[in-house]
Formats: sequence, C-alpha cells, structure tokens
Amino acid sequence: MAISYKDAGVDVEEGNAFVKKIASVAASTHSAHVLTGLGGFSGLFEIPAGYRQPVLVSGTDGVGTKLKLCTEHNTHEVAGIDLVAMVVNDIAVCGAKPLFFLDYFASGKLESDVAARVVSGIAQACKESECSLVGGETAEMPGMYQQGDYDVAGFAVGIVEKEDIRSGDNLREGDVLIGLASSGVHSNGFSLVRKLLEVNKIKLTDAVPFSNETVAEALLKPTKLYSSPMQKLDRNEFVAAAHITGGGIVENVPRFLPGNGLSAEINTAAISVPPLFKWLQSLGVTPEQMALTFNLGTGMVIACRPDAVNSAMEKLAELTPSVIGKITNRKSEPLVWSAPCASLF
Repeated sequence: MAISYKDAGVDVEEGNAFVKKIASVAASTHSAHVLTGLGGFSGLFEIPAGYRQPVLVSGTDGVGTKLKLCTEHNTHEVAGIDLVAMVVNDIAVCGAKPLFFLDYFASGKLESDVAARVVSGIAQACKESECSLVGGETAEMPGMYQQGDYDVAGFAVGIVEKEDIRSGDNLREGDVLIGLASSGVHSNGFSLVRKLLEVNKIKLTDAVPFSNETVAEALLKPTKLYSSPMQKLDRNEFVAAAHITGGGIVENVPRFLPGNGLSAEINTAAISVPPLFKWLQSLGVTPEQMALTFNLGTGMVIACRPDAVNSAMEKLAELTPSVIGKITNRKSEPLVWSAPCASLF
C-alpha cells in the first residue's frame, strides 16, 4: 500500500489553503517598497530613499508560554499582535523604524483557520507599526507538538540614520527617565503566571477581584506597541531606551547604561503598579521576584534630557508617560530603588 505525505500527518492542501487565506491580509500591510508578494522563496524590500548613512537593525522574538493561554481561551489574534510587538519594540530602542516583518508558524497539524487568525493579528500590529509583512514559513511537524498546540517566532528589519542611533553612550548625569505604561503582563512571565493559576486552582473563566473581567481577559491583553510614537521623538527627547521584558525594570534599564560610572535611580513612589500585578503578587510571589519577572505596568523606559521632558511627555501622551527616575553617578549598583520593592505593593 502506498503511503502519502498526508498519511504521515502533513496536509499540503491545508497549507495551500492557508496561504490563500492570508495573501490579501499580508498585502494590506505592504508599502511601496515591497517588491514581491507571498509565494516566492524570499521577500524583497527596497531601502527607502533619503538616508545618507542607513543602518539596518534586526530583531527576533517569540510569544512564549502565553501561547498556551491564547490557545485555551481562543484568542489567537492576540498571539499575532504580541509577536510583532515584542520584536518591533526591541528594535525601537535604538531609534530604528521597522521596515518589514516575517513570521514562522509551527504546529503538529496545521489548522488553517487558527493560523490565519494569528496572521491577522500580525497584520494588524504591522499596520499600526508601519511595517510590511513580506513573508514567512509554515511548518507542519507531526509528533513535535500536541494536538492544538503551535509556536510562533517573528523577525523584523528596521532602519535608522547612523547619526540618529540612540545608545547609552550619550547618557549624562541628570538625564530623566520616563516610563511608558504597559497594557498588562505583555509576553513575559507567563510560565510563572500559569504556575500561580495552577497552585491556586484558578481558572481562566474565573473573575478577578479587582474588576469585572475574567482572568483570561485580564491576562490576555495584547502587548502595547511603542514603535510609532517613539519615532516622533528627537535626540534630546529620546537619548536611550529599554524595552521592559523578562527581568523587568531591574535587569532591562541597566542594559542601556554605558558602563562609565552612571547609574539609574528609580523613584519607587513614582511606579504605579496596576491591580493585576498586585493580585498576582498576592497569589504567592515576593515583591523582589515580581520586579525581576514582570513589567509592573511600565513597558518601556526612555531617557531624555532634563529640558526635553515636557515635549517628550506631550508627544508620548497616548502611552501615559510618567517621570520615574533619573541618571546619577553610580553608588553601589547600576540600578537603585529609592525604597524597597515591597513598597510597590
């Protein structure tokens, strides 16, 4: 008896159907610089005119175990939005504008409707970030994933004028740190979140004690996109930045310090921790572990010159900015809190 590829668990027809479903969605994100459509072996993108010394900036990331909750609660578009956000937010910290995006979608058995919803979220986030979805890869791998599970990875290339690259090398004592609000947990710390739900026997359909939302609604808000608003800032309003992902403010802000004796001092009283994080902390996590795992309501931190604070805050108004600290001469650590983390809760 002849054995087909479909007998082995790979449905080529379903894959072709998926490509047809997403072709128009991807095309809706294209700028005039995209030279190819879906279906080729690669995507072609023409570098925009007007740059004197263009520098290409690349980034890649995934969504992590938040995917498990997206699958359980049927919120696949959120996975797509998060995928784009985690990548373009990363490349935004050096001042880069995202140009194009590619995705990788892997599952044990391709469900084209589910995959198309993920790509719909990707396209939505690409449009908001002014980034073109130029291609991707779909892998159907029987035996590698359990029924209904999938994984996604994203890749982006951005561009920045060489003289406009933002880095900690230009930081000075007295520069001000502005925190931009997160939309929630974003895409980091979900292994801990899922463990807390398990240990405390909490279901996604349960109500949270601080709002009219269910647990799923509170946890599965899409990651906020910071890229486009940050493009409005000049070099005084945006000297350096940190995307607050795994490691929280504690580990991410020091990543932009130049290592020349400067330190970031965070005003603990200026950090307004949303009720969601206070609830998670109450389920059995120390304040110190919370600060090392979650963004605690601050998804991006931008350093700016003292005389540019007001203009930066005005341009970033849609992201609920607040002054949360300053750059000082190093005392003992690259980052210091003005009060113990316990006071955040």
